[in-house]
Amino acid sequence: MILYAIPTPLGGAAADALPPAALQTVRSLKDFVVEEVKSARAFLGSIGMAVRELNIMQIEKDVTPLLKPLREGRCLGLLSEAGCPAIADPGAALVEAAQREGFRVVPLVGPSSIMLALMASGLEGQRFAFCGYLPRDAAERKQKIKELENRSRREHETEIFIETPYRNEVLLEAILSTCSSSTLVCVAADLTLPSETIATRTVAQWRRQAAPVGRRPAVFLLLADAAG
Repeated sequence: MILYAIPTPLGGAAADALPPAALQTVRSLKDFVVEEVKSARAFLGSIGMAVRELNIMQIEKDVTPLLKPLREGRCLGLLSEAGCPAIADPGAALVEAAQREGFRVVPLVGPSSIMLALMASGLEGQRFAFCGYLPRDAAERKQKIKELENRSRREHETEIFIETPYRNEVLLEAILSTCSSSTLVCVAADLTLPSETIATRTVAQWRRQAAPVGRRPAVFLLLADAAG
């Protein structure tokens, strides 16, 4: 049996976000583990599935019982709130458990905000690292940003991280007050939506013309100048 990792739209219509083969696979499933039931129901309903006939289970700390469909001979779908499941996402625990029990895990093709942001940033695409969420504590966050900037300078590596939308402005301010003026910073917000914005500037330029990110889903990328 197979656990399918199913990307969900970053915005817009589900049918436009996933290729036909992925949609066909999703429509063949009856059992799902999801991050948020309400949004999962909306997603599945939007691609023509009879939601009331589905077994939709919300992710929990103890994921072992959620593998029951696989043990009973049925394939299972894993849905994140938006984008790719198991990446900076609680679904990673389910994938780990499935692998541990010897079940096949198949990732379906779909949108990834991390890759889309890197593609459009103009930053180093040969060497990059996704660092997930940075610390909430202000002092720890600044220390982590400085560590990432130093690593980027040393390795010529793009550092990628994300934040909860309501803390976007706090994170951007921390980057601008911590990093060297020559360090490049990209902010990619509302990816795939009509309101999408992707801007790459030096820290010095951001300080002069910083536009508010607002409470929008965003990806932050950083590349330090080797001479900085």
